Formats: sequence, structure tokens, C-alpha cells
Amino acid sequence: MTASHRRPTTREVAALAGVSVATVSYVLNGKDGRVGEETRRRVLAAADELGYVRSSSARSLRLRRTERVCLVVGSIGVPAYDQLARDLSAAADEAGYGVMTIVVDSPARADKAVDLLRQHVADGAVVAPSVPLADAQLRALTGSRLPLVVMSNAVAPDGFDVVRTSEAAACVEAFDHLAATGRRRIAYLAHEHELTGRQPSERRDAYLDALDRHGLGPELVVPGADDRVGAYRAVEALLARPDRPDAIFAASDRAAITAILALRDAGLAVPEDVAVVGVGNLEEGRITRPPLTTVGPPAMDFHDVARLLFDRVLADETPFDREITTSWSFIRRGSA
Repeated sequence: MTASHRRPTTREVAALAGVSVATVSYVLNGKDGRVGEETRRRVLAAADELGYVRSSSARSLRLRRTERVCLVVGSIGVPAYDQLARDLSAAADEAGYGVMTIVVDSPARADKAVDLLRQHVADGAVVAPSVPLADAQLRALTGSRLPLVVMSNAVAPDGFDVVRTSEAAACVEAFDHLAATGRRRIAYLAHEHELTGRQPSERRDAYLDALDRHGLGPELVVPGADDRVGAYRAVEALLARPDRPDAIFAASDRAAITAILALRDAGLAVPEDVAVVGVGNLEEGRITRPPLTTVGPPAMDFHDVARLLFDRVLADETPFDREITTSWSFIRRGSA
């Protein structure tokens, strides 16, 4: 690094302001109650003039924390994850923390994420639903004493908090409704991870169980819940079948909303020709034509998830393992 591009030091700030290095440290670290207002102004003005920027890495080493938390998600662009990020960021702002995001969509990236988190690149983490972390990887994280909140119906609290949903019962109710209204050929638009078998899927299990209980068929499970283009193409393919479905259950609301568009483009009426049900209860579903029937929580709100994490991050002593359940229900509107 050349002299012209060298990072200014606290000693240089102190010299320009005419104060001690300790005084500069007090001011720049928010402990300026120990110094007068005029001194504080001189220090900040000197820092601005020199272009001084605090070293976050040095501060992290001194405090033994990074003052950031991590959100681990399976993909980006998912409306629920977007809201989770907003709610977590709001809680982080209040605590003076930042938020980083790691995308884990494969076993290799899961290994990398665990390695990073064990190196304490963050002071805590939220693991979103459908992230492919194995039990051994979760144990590795808790073994490193990382404050952790896991959003999953498949794991039990074990050194971390768990946030569950009652989605299974709500999905069963949705499928029973479709059968009760005369739907005999129900297609299921699945997430990719549901088809790979990497993780259990209560939504798909509820679908297969409904086919068996109501004597429905054939089984029509196709990918399409991860993005709008995939959903549109999947519905096009389903409509080209000789045994065209009379109902579509999409594992995400965005896929269900896209399914309604694809059906309308094909000249079919919803729900008269084909009923549609989604998952998530997105606000967007209220303004589709017809409004989307869905399975989900009353509102998309993740403040409890953020609260659990910062309870752990900021606690003087490790709290007991906690478990909360977000209530989901079958929300019947016009599309089914």
C-alpha cells in the first residue's frame, strides 16, 4: 500500500485534533460521555478530514463479537424469505447489528455454510425452512456455541430454538375440501427439494395421503413451485395431458398465482374447470381473479423468530431451548 493510499490511524486523528489516542478511541467507539462536546466535535472533524474509517475486524477481535447475524436460506427471491429478512433486519437495527445472508441450495454449500458459521462470521443465525442442513451439521453449530434458531417441523430443540408451523393439518384440510367438492384429478406443483428426497415434505405427504384416503388418482407430482416460469410451463404440460387435472395444489402461492394465469391463457375458468390452491397466504393472492385459496398463517410475520434469535445473541447466560408453533389454516377464497 503506497503512502498516498495508506489507511489513516487513530494516532494521526489524535494529532490533528490535539487530543490523546485514548480520547479518540472513546469518541469513535461511542463512549464519548467521558469527553466534552467541543473535544468530541474536534475528534470527529479530524476523522472526517483524514478519511478515517474504523476497522470492523479489529473491533470484532476486541469485543469478541461481529455485531451481525446470519440468515441462512435455500434460495433468494422467495416472498416469505424476503419478509423474514425484513423482520430480522428490523430487530438487528434495534440491537445495533447488521444482517448477512448465506444461500444454501446444495449439500456442498451446506458444508461451506457450516464451516463459515463455526468460524463465527456472525454472532447468531436463523436457518429458514427447507435449508438442507443435516442433524450432524446442526450439532456442529451448537457445539461451536453459536446462538441458533431453526425454522423446521422436522427437528427438535437441542441447543437451539425451533419455530414450527401447523401446515400439515392445514394441507390435509385443503385436500379434503378439494375431494369434497368433486375434484378427482389433483396435480401437485412441487418444490425441487421435495422431489430430490433431501428433506421430508409435509405438503407432499398430505397430498399422497389424500389420494389414498379419497381413492383419487393418478398421482401427478411435477416441479414448478420454485419460480413463475417453471410454474407456467408445468401447468401448460399438465393441460396437454389426456387426463388433464381438475385441481392444482401448488406448494407456493407464487406458483399458484402463475397457475391461474396459465389456466386463463388456456381459455379455462377457475375454479369451474380447474380449482387452484396455494401455500403461503401472500398478500398478492387477495387481488388475483379469482382471489387465491391458500394454506398459510393469518399474516406473514417473523418478529417472533427475530426475537428468539436476539434473546440468545444478547443473553448473558444461554437460555433454555424453546419451541414455538405458528398457526396455519386453510383459507378458502374464490379459486377453489
